[in-house]
This record gives sequence, C-alpha cells and structure tokens, in this order.
Amino acid sequence: MHKRTDKGESVPKTVHVRDLDDNVYDALAQRAAEAGISVPEVLRRQAERLAARPTMKQWLDRTSRRTSDVSTRAVREALDDQRGPWPDAGR
Repeated sequence: MHKRTDKGESVPKTVHVRDLDDNVYDALAQRAAEAGISVPEVLRRQAERLAARPTMKQWLDRTSRRTSDVSTRAVREALDDQRGPWPDAGR
C-alpha cells in the first residue's frame, strides 16, 4: 500500500540502511563516483532493479510450468560439445 497525499499523489518513501561495513560503503561510493551520481542514487537504482525481478519462488513457479521436447541427455550432450573434452580425460 502506497501512502498518498490528500490530492491522491504517491509520496516517495525513505529507507535508512545502517551498519554497512566500511568496505561495502567504499565500494558503493566508488561506483557512484564512476557513474557521476550519489551513493543514495546507486542504492535507489539497485532497489528498483531488485524490485522488478521476480522472487526465487515466483521464478521457480513460472519456469516449472514450462515443458520441453528436449531430453536431459540431449542437453548434456550439447553442453559437452560446447565445453570440449574434460581436462583430465584419459588420465
């Protein structure tokens, strides 16, 4: 449920993140500097990406309904062809 003003407009939400390790914050600050944006903007963009992705349960539910005419064996053989011989094969 979104908070709304008396005019029905959505109110932006604020999230405070506490107890970030220094190395985590430093990495975020570096990414922000490279992109020419602030650390909060980096986090806002990442939060948008995370929210847009399905949860693991949603993804599994969706993909488990898919069927295929390709056998597991055919998939393995195709992967083996792509990967080439095993490094320790024949030893």
